[in-house]
Amino acid sequence: MEREPQKIRDGYLVKKVMFNKWKPMWVTLLEDGIEYYKKKSDNSPKGMIPLKGAVITNHCQEFSKRMFVFKLTTAKQQDHYFQASHHEERDAWVKDLKRAAKCIADGQKFARKSTRKSIRLPDTINLGELYIAMKDPDKGIREIKLEKDKKVFNHCFTGTCVIDWLEASKSVRNRQEGLVLASALLNEGHLQPAGDVSKSAAEGLAETTFLDTTEALYYFPDSGFFCEDNSSDDDAIIKEQFRGIIVKQGCLLKQGHRRKNWKVRKFVLREDPAYLHYYDPASGNEDPLGSIHLRGCVVTAVEEAKRQDVDGNLFEIITASEVHYFVQAASAEERKEWIKAIQTVSKIGK
Repeated sequence: MEREPQKIRDGYLVKKVMFNKWKPMWVTLLEDGIEYYKKKSDNSPKGMIPLKGAVITNHCQEFSKRMFVFKLTTAKQQDHYFQASHHEERDAWVKDLKRAAKCIADGQKFARKSTRKSIRLPDTINLGELYIAMKDPDKGIREIKLEKDKKVFNHCFTGTCVIDWLEASKSVRNRQEGLVLASALLNEGHLQPAGDVSKSAAEGLAETTFLDTTEALYYFPDSGFFCEDNSSDDDAIIKEQFRGIIVKQGCLLKQGHRRKNWKVRKFVLREDPAYLHYYDPASGNEDPLGSIHLRGCVVTAVEEAKRQDVDGNLFEIITASEVHYFVQAASAEERKEWIKAIQTVSKIGK
């Protein structure tokens, strides 16, 4: 009797559907393929993608405005695009997808820990580890505020700074190697272009995707980066919300205030100042749909018996101004993590 394929991971991803539209889906990775559902509570999937002979591409440059996209190309050369909510989530999906596809090809059972010792060449560079080193508050690249073309760029750095750091940290032997490595970091989404000069290069309008100049500006995707015009005090107050360091992010279900329907939203939790912003993950728009000021808020788990309109793992945020938000996590563990993170931020963040 043939055993059922085991589940490897699941969660919300945004999938590219027909007519260049993107929709949030509940996605389940099995040992032999991907199943995707319109809602987590659905019994039957909208579709299934086989993994046998599939090729997974970690970062796609086809969609310049969309970050954290990966591509799965089936054996029949059909492309499927998925967008994660942040780069760690994307990398985790890609890692498991690649391992599952390799296990199928090798006739092996999926296992997270390989029994083989990994052979690592001395000149092989792990981009994820390098990214973490670059973000180190003491030894990494220093984020600064720069003004260009009547715009102020916060939490960013120049292309020259990146190459200087790669040379100083002995990650590369010369600036030409640095350019190749920085381009790889950019292609993988570890660096993001800020401003017209770097964006044009990233879109292939220059000789290299990354520029070793002081005119080209870049930033880390999980930093407090934002760009502002020399504008009014009101704008400055709004921008203040985004200065905080990102503590946690991911997709959750949120209940609307007016229509009371439930929709998948990407949530980004920042501290100092303490804000929870939520976005439409399918839109590709970087502007949030709303913000929740968490200073002095109360966050608690909600028992399912009190709300019959949705499945479990609910929690409620009540702000200091007594606005109520109902949110649903995908699991009890995820709910616990979000409640703990929000409670911590609400106490220490201003």
